[in-house]
Amino acid sequence: MNRQDFEGAAKLYSKIIDESKLKEKSNFKVLYKRAVAYYSEQDFDRALKDVGQFIEQFPESAQPRILRALIGRQKQDEAGQLTDVQKAIDLGNSNPQLIYWRGTLLLAKGEYENAKKDFLNIKQLNDDAELETNLANTYRALEKTDSAFACLNKAIVLDVNYPASYIYAGVYCIEDENFPLAVKYLDLALRLNSENHTALLYKGIALVKLEKKDQGCSCLQKALDAGEEDAADYLKEFCYDVFK
Repeated sequence: MNRQDFEGAAKLYSKIIDESKLKEKSNFKVLYKRAVAYYSEQDFDRALKDVGQFIEQFPESAQPRILRALIGRQKQDEAGQLTDVQKAIDLGNSNPQLIYWRGTLLLAKGEYENAKKDFLNIKQLNDDAELETNLANTYRALEKTDSAFACLNKAIVLDVNYPASYIYAGVYCIEDENFPLAVKYLDLALRLNSENHTALLYKGIALVKLEKKDQGCSCLQKALDAGEEDAADYLKEFCYDVFK
């Protein structure tokens, strides 16, 4: 269905709702369908209102919680997402993608041990580069650097075309002041996409730290030109003659 189809569906559901006035509990099922239609046409505020009303009537239904979590993702509401994802799991939905989603939210929240448990549980079922990279970030936050690099290197083996694993490895190397190794990882990311502004930013920082100012400043300028706003501050700090 395209956007116009969902708009038409929402209008039809609205007509049914107006006629029923939601007098019966069963009428709320149409409200949920309208919430899905609103979500599909990216009208997230109205979708959120409808699904919230539906959840009030059917609090033990897992699927509406997932829909509200998806809306929360679009509205960048991490706390709301975690609440609804957790409730959906508590209600019996053990879909691995839901467990993984919870893990990413726990990682963002700083609940690293709980995030690690979710990632390790999912790893037993299916492993991929994104999972290994998130697990690496969890280990890094837990100050288990060797485990973090092991995960990043595993991510690279699983998918040589996944750029995030190279970038995080480069960032960790910069934080550990291992600048030559940082450049190697970031060069691998740039082989995938020579205009990756994040990789250009961190490669520029590493090169400047290696006292290769001209090359480093060139990378930082390319990063800025590619849309990496943070590069401006590093250019001011390291590349004074750029602003003379």
